[in-house]
Amino acid sequence: MKNILIGQSGGPTAVINASLVGVISESKKHNEINKIYGMVNGIEGFLKGKFIDLTSISNEELELLKTTPAAYLGSCRYKLPKEFEDSVYKTLFEKFNELEIGYVLYNGGNDSMDTLDKLSHYAKLVNSDIKFIGIPKTIDNDLMGTDHTPGFGSAAKFVANVVKEIILDAEVYDKQSVTIVEIMGRNAGWLTASSVVARDSKEDNPMLIYLPESVFSMDKFFEDLKSALEKRKNIVVCVSEGIKDKDGKLICEYNSEAGVDIFGHKNLAGCGKYLENQIREKLGIKVRSIELNVPQRCASSLISKTDLEEAFCVGSEAVKAVLNGETAKMVCMIIKNEY
Repeated sequence: MKNILIGQSGGPTAVINASLVGVISESKKHNEINKIYGMVNGIEGFLKGKFIDLTSISNEELELLKTTPAAYLGSCRYKLPKEFEDSVYKTLFEKFNELEIGYVLYNGGNDSMDTLDKLSHYAKLVNSDIKFIGIPKTIDNDLMGTDHTPGFGSAAKFVANVVKEIILDAEVYDKQSVTIVEIMGRNAGWLTASSVVARDSKEDNPMLIYLPESVFSMDKFFEDLKSALEKRKNIVVCVSEGIKDKDGKLICEYNSEAGVDIFGHKNLAGCGKYLENQIREKLGIKVRSIELNVPQRCASSLISKTDLEEAFCVGSEAVKAVLNGETAKMVCMIIKNEY
């Protein structure tokens, strides 16, 4: 019998804990697994000796946990070093061995999968038989290899609903106005694109939607805006926080120079406010910007049922995978064409 270890990392989602419940529920079914441990604050917390025993958590608690937003185990944004000679790897594997860990599962997005990839690579270097499997999670929906990611569906549902409410509010006045909605998405525009669901027809708001995959031009933006204002008085614009100009500079950087996080990613915020100020200065009409921010990923009141079920499923499948001897892989979802 060996023990299993599960960690959560990166930005939480409304259904990240459903994956955790999937792991715990499935682990309890197998005699090969003795104890179920959870990293506290991801791999960074585990390095500090922080973990909890999840083995005895009750079914009633699991049912409540399944729809609880944020990361129950806590999260981190910690980058493992590139050099496998670094002492951090030896320390981690010593801790794994002390707890008799045979299986390590890590639930997160791109950077979390980078962590898992490095751990599995080091395991091969030192001939460790510990199995490592990734559990996908990100509202950005940008993990390679899987059709979509748990967390995205609920976030998309939130965005579509809130944008629709914003549209109804924006259209109550009989005077020209522009409302800009800034939506999460560093390099992937899936979440911002989901705002189109708020439309009842092609000519409805949000009339303008801008994604980070396309170059953003201020000149073209004002052309689009003026054209839209000729069709209707109240315009709603949805923009990804990661929109960039032709030189690759983030639009939010025009507002204030963005700092960077531990992974070297620029901290994003403020493109909506920058566009608001530009419109007010150049067009002199009523304008406001709204940054949806954290509620996009933590609004449990709008959890998608399908998203919840899929999040639970990938957690369960991760346990089955390591017990079948799989390692250095991530659970993926494939949509079958039934037509």
